[in-house]
Amino acid sequence: MADMNMENKSPSFHPFFINLVAADVNPLHLIQDQVRADSRHLLRFWRSRRDKMFRGNLFLVTLVVLLSGLCAGPAWAQVDSNPLPHLVTENGRHALIVDCAPFLMLGAQCHNSSAWPAMLPKVWPAIEYLHANTLEIPVYWEQFEPEPGKFDTSIVDTIIKQAREHNVRLVLLWFGTWKNGSSHYLPLWMKSQPDKYPRVIGKTGRRVDTPSPHAPATLAADVHAFSALMRHLKAVDKQHTVIMVQVENEPGSWNSVRDYSPEAQKLFMAPVPPELLQAIGTNASATGNWPEVFGANADEYFHAWSVAHFIGQVAAAGKVAYPLPMYVNASLRDPLTPGSANTYESGGATDNVLWIWKVAAPAIDILAPDIYEGNDVKYRKVLELYSGPDKALFVPETRGTGASARMCFAALGHGTIGWSPFGLDYTKYANTNQPLGAPRLNEESLAPIALNYKILGPIMREVARLNFEGKLQAVAEEKGELTQTLDFGNWQAVVTYGAARNGSPKGNSEPIGRAMIAKIGENEFLVTGAFCRVDFKAVSGGQRDFLRVEELGPALPSKTSSSSAGDSVRAGGSRLEDLRFLRIWNGDETDWGLDFSSAPEILRVSLGTY
Repeated sequence: MADMNMENKSPSFHPFFINLVAADVNPLHLIQDQVRADSRHLLRFWRSRRDKMFRGNLFLVTLVVLLSGLCAGPAWAQVDSNPLPHLVTENGRHALIVDCAPFLMLGAQCHNSSAWPAMLPKVWPAIEYLHANTLEIPVYWEQFEPEPGKFDTSIVDTIIKQAREHNVRLVLLWFGTWKNGSSHYLPLWMKSQPDKYPRVIGKTGRRVDTPSPHAPATLAADVHAFSALMRHLKAVDKQHTVIMVQVENEPGSWNSVRDYSPEAQKLFMAPVPPELLQAIGTNASATGNWPEVFGANADEYFHAWSVAHFIGQVAAAGKVAYPLPMYVNASLRDPLTPGSANTYESGGATDNVLWIWKVAAPAIDILAPDIYEGNDVKYRKVLELYSGPDKALFVPETRGTGASARMCFAALGHGTIGWSPFGLDYTKYANTNQPLGAPRLNEESLAPIALNYKILGPIMREVARLNFEGKLQAVAEEKGELTQTLDFGNWQAVVTYGAARNGSPKGNSEPIGRAMIAKIGENEFLVTGAFCRVDFKAVSGGQRDFLRVEELGPALPSKTSSSSAGDSVRAGGSRLEDLRFLRIWNGDETDWGLDFSSAPEILRVSLGTY
């Protein structure tokens, strides 16, 4: 390696390029990371200095040219021709970028025990019927590391291979230290050593069936195994079939607000970490233990910090190996009347401790709610609590059958990057007490979800892009609310439910209506929905005139492609300009507004006034 000491030499180089030359990695990967951090700022910096700094250095000048061309494109443009999936935020809105463009996960999560190869033939038919583009599926630590340091990647490889065959993306769920608050997926060699890999000790001194976040051996083992998984994904998944990873599953503890072990007690009475004090506006140099700083909330806040800090270290180690987007899912507390911490899973990413998780686990990109609320008001409140300028919304588990299917559109209205009902496969596991709400899972029970994905699949990329750009609004019918009005500046979109041809809306017998409207031009809209009517009002006061209403269909596969139209939709969706023109709506189809039923229909609407 050449001497990189630049003292007393001219010109002097920016540390980024020193690292670029010194690093034993593909230089494009370093460029890509730097560009993602702030490409436009970097370009301005180098343009202002390139004549002085790069004189006579053709290699570095070439890099500046490369950056110049890159920054001329969208903010999420990449250097690499096949960049990693990643999250971007602009103007308080968020997008998951897959294959260089925003991607909307139309997801399905299989049952907990459906990732074994013998069960996969009962998974893929459900995914096919749903028209889902993303499958969430577990990776079991007990299977992945059957002996210390020996990793069995065969099942992961099988899942990836079969996902590609079905043109489906994957979100892998790491069932590691935590699964629903317990440690049941630890490898057998860890379960047989409970003193080395301990559980929480409750307030009464009894062991609780949940792993302690204060166990260094457990943390070291989880870091080692999860890093091995991420290294393997980097090696075998060059085409990025896996687009995101869930770290643990609904972590936290039931039956004890926190760990009362001697190790935990020592930390509980120690000073609160300065970075957490800084987050609440307290001088980071101040001292005070958890009870002194947080009073009645000390137990819950301490446990949230402990669990988040543990998982944050696991995620950070995994990202060193392979920096895919990572999230943690949360078992929720009641969003309106939460009660005390001993009534829900304490320590997890509940809405009252999201701020703690953000400080303790910065390597986690999204804190995601598992929404099994049957109450629509509470469901919408959860969407509100887990979305915002500093919070990308992703719903990785939810009710999906029956009327709950429409909540996909409610989530879309809050800018979600994905929505994924739980338990969607044809294995024999069934439990009528499950929040899924269906005694049998068959095509009939899956149909309401499939309708969502048939509607959104052909325009998935456009929906993700328009939502990211703030040009899209979506709504779901609320019981007793017959009309919803959406503001688009010079136009208002009016969504009604249960309207007769020329009568007033009465609402559907069951609230199943949903609608999505996106502004794609000054007087032009992309409109779709189900069990609703959409009309428009001109803010100027003029009478609305449907100048042209075009029904569009999915793009046909190219003649050289062996994929079906459905495969192309699941693989990536179509751009608006690639959709097929089917027909023009007029007469009965437009006289009273635009009526949507159970048929998936996409309309491009041009408006005028008279």
